[in-house]
Amino acid sequence: MIKANFHTHTTYCDGKNTPEEMVQAAIALGMTAIGFSGHSHSVTETYGMDPKTIVQYRADILALKEKYAGQIDILLGLEQDSLCSAPDYNYDYLIGAVHAFFKDGHYICVDEAERTMLHNVEAYYGGDFYAYAEHYYQVLTETVLKYDPTFIAHFDLVTKFNEGGKHFDESHPRYRKAALDALHTLIKAGKPFEINTGAISRGYRVTPYPAPFILQEIHDLGGKIILSGDTHACDGLLCEYEQATQLAKKCGFKTAMVITKDGLTEVPL
Repeated sequence: MIKANFHTHTTYCDGKNTPEEMVQAAIALGMTAIGFSGHSHSVTETYGMDPKTIVQYRADILALKEKYAGQIDILLGLEQDSLCSAPDYNYDYLIGAVHAFFKDGHYICVDEAERTMLHNVEAYYGGDFYAYAEHYYQVLTETVLKYDPTFIAHFDLVTKFNEGGKHFDESHPRYRKAALDALHTLIKAGKPFEINTGAISRGYRVTPYPAPFILQEIHDLGGKIILSGDTHACDGLLCEYEQATQLAKKCGFKTAMVITKDGLTEVPL
């Protein structure tokens, strides 16, 4: 099993553990690599690291790289969101993501809370979940094309609170068209898509992102994948990697990408 995680959050943003605690936990798990990907500075200042904190974050991760050299590979990354300032530093990698956007001047956060989602869909989309999903996939496409990240995070994050089709039908033609139109555009960028187990470790879902039909389409179009725990605490570093690996294999994948000092590298699952 791949034992590397490049989507992690620490006390520098919304994580529960310090970077060094995460590194020590990763070493104890026998991991080969850990990448830190703090949330970039949000232009709304509602989430993410502020500019001063980002400087401290970079210094801390770079110091840990030296301290633990030879024990584990440590990479310095950033989760680049749709509402975040452009990076002002040459990071080892960037993650492209959408957590929030604006609708007619109203701030819409996709993954804050189920009650928030329900309010936003009713108030700003007339109760139309498919219009909400269409808007999300439009912004995700624009964000990835704008920032050219190393890989694409939690592609269908818009389904976070929809486990089991609780609020809308993910087989509905409008939803599938929105998701697959975005996928067909982004696959041309050649970026790996993340199989993300973070919502499992935090108790929101029992399956990873993305949905099997999306993952199957990525495979059929020749796309690549990367495993991720989207980890916010030490105990989630390799959360459900076995499930993620089996899902990937079921969709036909034989390899996944990892990030090294030389960039993306393909390894067997």
